[in-house]
Amino acid sequence: MTKKELTEPRFRRADEDARTAEAAVHDTPQTRDPAYRLAFGDSEFLLRQELRPVRFQLELLKTEMLLEEAGIGSTLVIYGSARIPAPDKTEGLVEAARTPEEKVVAERLVAKSKYYEEARRLAQIASECGIEEDGKRQFVVCSGGGPSIMEAANRGAADVGKESVGLNIVLPHEQAPNRYVTPHLSFQFHYFALRKMHFLLRARAVAVFPGGFGTFDEFFELLTLIQTGKMAPIPIMLFGREFWNRVVNFEALAEEGVISPGNLELFHFVETADEAWAHIGTFYELPCD
Repeated sequence: MTKKELTEPRFRRADEDARTAEAAVHDTPQTRDPAYRLAFGDSEFLLRQELRPVRFQLELLKTEMLLEEAGIGSTLVIYGSARIPAPDKTEGLVEAARTPEEKVVAERLVAKSKYYEEARRLAQIASECGIEEDGKRQFVVCSGGGPSIMEAANRGAADVGKESVGLNIVLPHEQAPNRYVTPHLSFQFHYFALRKMHFLLRARAVAVFPGGFGTFDEFFELLTLIQTGKMAPIPIMLFGREFWNRVVNFEALAEEGVISPGNLELFHFVETADEAWAHIGTFYELPCD
């Protein structure tokens, strides 16, 4: 018996049986009934409410396995708004406002367009650094895969010819991956919980740009995990001190006694990509700056 024969599986593979079943020509009341379908090939069965735990496992496993196969050891996660325009898309936004209130909002969005470029620049720096450890790539850029700040993150990696990850989620309104996400690292989720888990499973640093409910959800869950000791501290950079201090009174939380003063040191304010990368470099003593 050869070595190959010793290591070959003894049982017929599931994909072989799936192809056999699909090619079957028997047409009877029994074969037409959904009960006869192979369980793992029966989408109606897999989508039943009772199968939710199985779907959880599938969403966890698929992304984990493909990232492992891609040799990705760690990620630089970039969170941020889906509404902040790129600098070259700001023309006419203010003029199109129909009310004074809309004009103020448009002006604020235009002012924040600088963060598109900072997210893009940070992704360029991290990707170009090209750190490898134990045969795996480190600080691979990972975004939510959508537009605006997320697009900027994936675009920055693409600018320097590097791969990046996009973790999209199905929403009631149309959403597609931005065109800069590496196709074989472009994932789609049904469960927010599993998507957020994958954001952090490999995260070694997180950059948080101005954003709304989604950004807040991801940012505060990360803070909670570190605050409670469920996750080791990592560099968390908040871009835009003025924005964050305007929308969240962090000091008041400490003054009210609902967080400890030391919790305010879990994150670090920055304004530029260079500041953010310097903070990451200091934290990990990286070989490139």
